[in-house]
Amino acid sequence: MIQFTAARQDHTFVDPQGVTVHYYQWKTGKPRGIVQIAHGLGEYASRYERLAQALVNAGYTVYADDHRGHGQTGVGQHGGELSKLGRLGPGGMRATVEDVRALSAIIRSENPGVPLVLFGHSWGSIIVQKIVNSHSADYDAVVLSGTALRTPTHMRGGNLNVKHKHLGTTGYEWLSRDEAVSAAFLADDLTFSADAIKLFGLRDTLRLLGRPTRRLARDLPLLIQVGGDDPFGGSRSAELLAQAYVGRSKLTDVELIIYTDARHEIFNELNHAEVTADLLAWLAAHVGADGAKTA
Repeated sequence: MIQFTAARQDHTFVDPQGVTVHYYQWKTGKPRGIVQIAHGLGEYASRYERLAQALVNAGYTVYADDHRGHGQTGVGQHGGELSKLGRLGPGGMRATVEDVRALSAIIRSENPGVPLVLFGHSWGSIIVQKIVNSHSADYDAVVLSGTALRTPTHMRGGNLNVKHKHLGTTGYEWLSRDEAVSAAFLADDLTFSADAIKLFGLRDTLRLLGRPTRRLARDLPLLIQVGGDDPFGGSRSAELLAQAYVGRSKLTDVELIIYTDARHEIFNELNHAEVTADLLAWLAAHVGADGAKTA
């Protein structure tokens, strides 16, 4: 297959609290589906450039926003003061979640009738879990990466690098076995430590907790992809999450893939090509021309 590069288009919208939210689009001509990416804590949307290009080459248009306090949204909120990145601003966590839903509404308006897949990594996967609990009917499929069951026991906070600190000096060895990933994260002015309580406060951090609901409005296909050596949740937490979606939420199509020895950012791991291929195969079976058109 011929590979091509899609130009990233930059856009904004203003949310009800007056925050200018930056979002990005990687577009294909006639998409078989749309993938909306929700990034993790301490990072930003354009770190998913490689994944976005792979999705475009497979026939999917991609959208992703810089969440409140992150990336260009955070830079604008805080007048360029990078030390304040991570602060969510007026409306806090609830407004941050609603901004992700607002982007979904924009996507639907621009792509009527095209299946929409909601993809969340890490904190983004927690936001996605919260959205799916209340608004599953708005989506056609869901992918959770680097995720966890949303309980204090199974979703770890604080210093996630403790287990891996002997492997390097960046403080971000927990992200990937690829040393270039942790070095780049440390050197990036727009990335920062993922300490939720410090950044969000106790009340908004507690809003991240919960379980898959027993009252989903739609039976969505769900893919969960995690690293077996991910300190944020890891294998057992992901297994319990998958079981909860089957047992509590009554989803009938849940697939869990655990990558042995991989750490948190599986799409930036040494085996990222395998991880991406698994995602594309799953999407082909569930969304668009090769899969069930559920929109």
